[in-house]
Formats: sequence, C-alpha cells, structure tokens
Amino acid sequence: MVVEGQCAGSALCPLNHVEAGSVVCIRHLATTPEVRDRLRELGFCEQQKVKLLSRDSNIICQVCNARLGISKRLAETILVERVPARRKVA
Repeated sequence: MVVEGQCAGSALCPLNHVEAGSVVCIRHLATTPEVRDRLRELGFCEQQKVKLLSRDSNIICQVCNARLGISKRLAETILVERVPARRKVA
C-alpha cells in the first residue's frame, strides 16, 4: 500500500516509494532474468538490506557498503519490505 508516495505498513512495495533514510530488505526482483542477474551482481539480492539515501532524480542506495544509483524505473521493479528500526538499549 502506498500513502502519499510513501509505503505504509509492512507490506511489499517498490523501492522508489520508500522514504529516504529508510532501511529495507529486498524481497523480490520483478524484472527480466537478464536485469535480475545484473541487479544481483551489483548487490541487489533477495534478503539483502539496503538503505535508501536519496530519491530525487535517481534512486541512491547504500548496498554492501557501496553507494549505487539506479533509475526510478528500475527501482520500481525492486520490491522491498521495511526493516524495523533498532531500539537503543539504555
């Protein structure tokens, strides 16, 4: 579900709908086998945690300690789920 351009709840949604600063887990790559293989080579694998840094003209993510930029169109095919924020122990 997308509310005002942002993912709501814990359901799957496209990477380009996630709020900048969020940490998400990739659940499904909904694209052709060739593109899916290339995404996996870049680190966009199922179960991989990704931090969305920016979603301005391109989508900038931190993946495997590297910053990668992809198009909004490609980010639409990467289905993710939010990772709950960790609580700090006092």
